[in-house]
Amino acid sequence: MSDSEPDEELLSLLRQSLGISGEPSSKSLATEVLEGAQHIYHNSIDVALDTYGTKAAAAQIWRLMQEKSYSFKTWSEHSLHPKGKDEATANFIFLMDLLNFCFWSESSDPQQRYAVEYQGQRWTGYWSLVAAIHRALDEDIPITTPSFWINDTECTDDVLKHVFRSATPELIPLLDERMACIREAGRILMENFNGSVPQLIHQAKQSATALVNLLVLNFPCFKDVANFEGRSVHFYKRAQIFVADLWAGFEGQDLGRFHDIDTITMFADYRIPQMLHALGCLRYSPSLESRIRNLKELESRGSWEVQLRGCSIWCVELIRKEILRQHPKAEVNAILIDFFLYDTMKDREADAVETIPHHRTRGIWY
Repeated sequence: MSDSEPDEELLSLLRQSLGISGEPSSKSLATEVLEGAQHIYHNSIDVALDTYGTKAAAAQIWRLMQEKSYSFKTWSEHSLHPKGKDEATANFIFLMDLLNFCFWSESSDPQQRYAVEYQGQRWTGYWSLVAAIHRALDEDIPITTPSFWINDTECTDDVLKHVFRSATPELIPLLDERMACIREAGRILMENFNGSVPQLIHQAKQSATALVNLLVLNFPCFKDVANFEGRSVHFYKRAQIFVADLWAGFEGQDLGRFHDIDTITMFADYRIPQMLHALGCLRYSPSLESRIRNLKELESRGSWEVQLRGCSIWCVELIRKEILRQHPKAEVNAILIDFFLYDTMKDREADAVETIPHHRTRGIWY
């Protein structure tokens, strides 16, 4: 089966879970991300979890989250994240997470890396994308409107290149792939959801798992899967983070209300494994660690990369369980732990205290 072909069995189960078939189900369909992560963990030979390091990290993470009063409301406190609770914000978040992948640069000079100038500041990494979207809207380019994405007259390659223009000589990574994702998503939204992101969200009936699966089943560019040791494993990084950002951006209300939000796992990218290694949770084989430290690329969907992603998901799950074991009344889930680790890693990067580089993989999945 190719990435673009629908999984009919999964589609049938999803329809049942959403109550849109003749055989309604009383429970939501699982994404199987966590099950795949456990399989990877049990069969991994190049990435290992340190039990004592993981327990120590759980205590440290919870303590720091308490000190900082860290919650889903922290998401909206960043100056670039949208503040509204309306369709415009849902559209913004959809585009943001549609394109939320691969921001790392080949350049060793921070001044040469892709950056976006906006509101008197230069933004890099993930924030360069968010800044570019805001900048385009300020320039009256309807970049968050799905019908615009498929308008061949207005949404040309030149317009999109202008939207993502850089303040440095380096272009945004994978520009062609980003443009393809935009056009594919625009076509599917128009054909299947009347061009409406809220309609897509409403079809999930306030189920986080159902919304993840709707994205994966309808949009090939969200189908983040791999094969590892005899079975298919799911990561669904951008599909899951879309749900998480809706939950955080809408503060658990309206378009961000999900009765099963705690089923979402961490978002397997290249930053969280780096932080988990720095915390002493993850250990690498000599050959893998050497490749990462020497800034050599890892093959997308290759064994090393799959082990890093899967073991990171499982590690955050163990951290979550350890926090709840120590603090049974704690309001914490994998989303908040991921958000906290990402913010902490970016702070460490800004302070030049990275203990190991992040792994390097090019692709649209993260």
